[in-house]
Amino acid sequence: MRRLQLKLMTALCLGIGLAGCSLTRPPAQVEAPFPAQWHAPLPHGGSLASLADWWRQLDDPLLVELIAAAEAASPNIASAAARVAEARSTRVQAGAALLPSLDGTASASRGPVGLSSGGSGTSGSSGSSLSASTPITTLQAGLQSKWEIDLFGRLRADRDAAEAKQNSANAKWHDARVAVAAETANAYFAERACQQQLRVSESDARSRSETARLNDLSAKAGFTAPADAALARASASDASGRLTQQRAQCAVQRKALVALSGIDETTLEQKLAAAPAQRALPAVGSIASVPAEAISQRPDVYAAELGVASASADVGSAEAERYPKLTLSGSIGRTQYRVGGVHQSLETWTVGPLALTVPLLDGGARRANTDAAKARYAEAVSLYRANVRQAVREVEEALVNLDATDARTTDADAAVKNYQASFDATQARYSSGLASLFELEDSRRTLFSAQTARVSLQRERTEAWVALYRSMGGGWSRSAPSSESSSMTTTPATQVATSP
Repeated sequence: MRRLQLKLMTALCLGIGLAGCSLTRPPAQVEAPFPAQWHAPLPHGGSLASLADWWRQLDDPLLVELIAAAEAASPNIASAAARVAEARSTRVQAGAALLPSLDGTASASRGPVGLSSGGSGTSGSSGSSLSASTPITTLQAGLQSKWEIDLFGRLRADRDAAEAKQNSANAKWHDARVAVAAETANAYFAERACQQQLRVSESDARSRSETARLNDLSAKAGFTAPADAALARASASDASGRLTQQRAQCAVQRKALVALSGIDETTLEQKLAAAPAQRALPAVGSIASVPAEAISQRPDVYAAELGVASASADVGSAEAERYPKLTLSGSIGRTQYRVGGVHQSLETWTVGPLALTVPLLDGGARRANTDAAKARYAEAVSLYRANVRQAVREVEEALVNLDATDARTTDADAAVKNYQASFDATQARYSSGLASLFELEDSRRTLFSAQTARVSLQRERTEAWVALYRSMGGGWSRSAPSSESSSMTTTPATQVATSP
């Protein structure tokens, strides 16, 4: 027995030693095409505020409230949180596979003894005779253990892959929050721009309607040609139609904001009415001196990087499947028999078997599985590099658009100011009879176009501002602890200062 135990312990020690072996995996980290510097102009004129406080720079509490409500109502964020919980469970399962399993068993049975006995039992009774009709009670309890010794690193590879997938799920949850925040901000700015355009259309419609009224009175008195009065009425009708169309667009835009935030439309209308007019966007300083540092703030890029690490571990796991497996089992138990007042107990234990499973013939299935894992790894590397290139492109485009809209703002304001002065002068000349109705309408159309262009430019600038926030990762940092995801429910309004 001692020799047998010595052999088993020797095999166990050998298995533990071999468990330190593992097969070579592809690189878990690969080079990415990060540029040395930005090639788009950086907007200057102010110090860079934290991306986490991006929305609070506007000093617009309603926007912060809407983003918090949208995050709480978003099904995408809820789905991402569910995937994080699922990935966490998979990670626990993969880690548990490296440890021995232990199961407890218990059973009880009762039936006829099936033989005669005249010996003495543990109860001290002697000379008793047991007939076939005497019932016997059997009680059993024990522990069973099994451990797969990770000879070639398959279980460790599975654990590493699960851990990378969990971290990737965390990053994707943050990416979902950033996306919802950006979408909500765009909808809010679109609502504000729509209201600005509505005020421009209302002013234009009132002006044209008043001109048409005066021309009708003048035509009835015989001082104005009927053609001029008809032209004024047509212009007023055209403005009225645009006003109706603009109101419909604003109503549709508001319903989109209601759907995003989950706030009742009546309540939202009251909040929008009570909120101050849209403020100017704050200045943005240099984003980062090194583009790689800026790109690393994007959770989707980090998730793609983790996809490479996960695929690398999957290759190691698939490769290890082609090699032998070593498992060790053991058990300990106690059995008690009770019959006719006689008690008899029996204790048992085993170490083993120490089983070695060697794959011999599988028709090439394991090799094919390894080749498939390597193909998925190559795909993950390609996707990661493409994701980095796309991230650089999005940042560059946002910087270009932000700089261009900033440069155009001064010209747009000057155009509106001067076209307004020209229209006021033309209207004064028209009232004095020194300008024709055609000149007045042409000047009015020019002013309306300039005002509309300025509203559109302001909308473009807010879109570029939000796109910059989105392309820079929305303040998320890859160094943030993964425990952050443990509270993935809703984001209270008081926490939006530290969230997208």
